[in-house]
Amino acid sequence: MNELVYFLLWAGIIFLMMRFGCGAHMMGHGRGKAKHGEGVSEEQSTESLRWTPPADDVDPVCGKTVSTETAKPSVHDGHVYYFCSRDCRERFEAAPTQYLAADDAKRLPTLPENEHA
Repeated sequence: MNELVYFLLWAGIIFLMMRFGCGAHMMGHGRGKAKHGEGVSEEQSTESLRWTPPADDVDPVCGKTVSTETAKPSVHDGHVYYFCSRDCRERFEAAPTQYLAADDAKRLPTLPENEHA
């Protein structure tokens, strides 16, 4: 019987500490006040950020314009590229620098010499 009393006593103390003490923010009882960090948490600051893909994009392998809803995506170096078919995506994934270098070479002559990118 003594063990049960000690268990309930400690359970009550832990509950009170979590409810009103340092653990209150973990249980969602911070009531929107930033106490421990005195700032906005990273989760709250990025809550409204959401990445949406463009409606259309150009396949870097064959140059076709593809709808991003039906395209086959691939991520390389932090950028998402969209492809018209699985074959184009596999060619790109085998040698991405080949297609990206060709894409950069196409873009460079279109910039005027006195403007910065």
